[in-house]
Amino acid sequence: MSQQLPPKKPRSTKQIIRNIAIVIAVLALYVWTFVSINIDFGRVVERFTSNFDRVVPQLFSPNWDRAPEVIEMMIETIFIAYVGSLAAAIIAVPLGFLAAFNMTNSRILATFGKWILSGVRAFPEIILAILFVVAVGPTPFAGILAIAIGSTGMLGKLYAEVLESIDMNVVEAMQANGANKIQIMFHGVIPQVIPEFLSYAIYRFEIDVRASTILGYVGAGGIGTMIFFAQSGRNWNDMGMILLVIIIVVTVIDYASTYIRKRIV
Repeated sequence: MSQQLPPKKPRSTKQIIRNIAIVIAVLALYVWTFVSINIDFGRVVERFTSNFDRVVPQLFSPNWDRAPEVIEMMIETIFIAYVGSLAAAIIAVPLGFLAAFNMTNSRILATFGKWILSGVRAFPEIILAILFVVAVGPTPFAGILAIAIGSTGMLGKLYAEVLESIDMNVVEAMQANGANKIQIMFHGVIPQVIPEFLSYAIYRFEIDVRASTILGYVGAGGIGTMIFFAQSGRNWNDMGMILLVIIIVVTVIDYASTYIRKRIV
């Protein structure tokens, strides 16, 4: 015998008017956006068709003679992402504790910690890379600093959310049994958050590998430097080799990251 579902409640006139108003507002925003930026679609189509036959075949004919150099620069890019992500994962821990209200029991300190993390997240990695290239020179170290600072803001925010969602009954039970703060930290808090902390750190490394591929474009080391020279010299065969290596490496890292994070969590 089939189960009878309860009848759906009819929508009120107010809800219908609200939904229509939202749709109209969204459509108006899109129309205003496309009208205000003055896109010359004819010119876009013309440039695309004129360059398609010249550029795309070269991209699909990678220069295999540059493969060793491209792989070497890709390895440097992975190292930049790894060191930067590792530094961020460490720096974000105290900031995450500071921004978690249940860890500080002070709304002022927690708000201050959240402001710090929000301020750090406001700067894209490419802007940080430009600043650090000016500060320390065009070296991979500038890329490491950009990744480390850029990732700290996001990891700190995620860590704070994890800390605020832990089971505080465990902490309260340990306090009732006379445990000190260090014992509570290492036996009541850290065991609950370590799996998710590691999962988020690995996921951030996965993101940072993709971000690091373009940092060299502004002089922060890695394969982005080769992208800059290939684009400047219109060497689309070299660009095809670079893109092929990036796609393969990023795909492998994505799959490996997903597998490891599933095993951890």
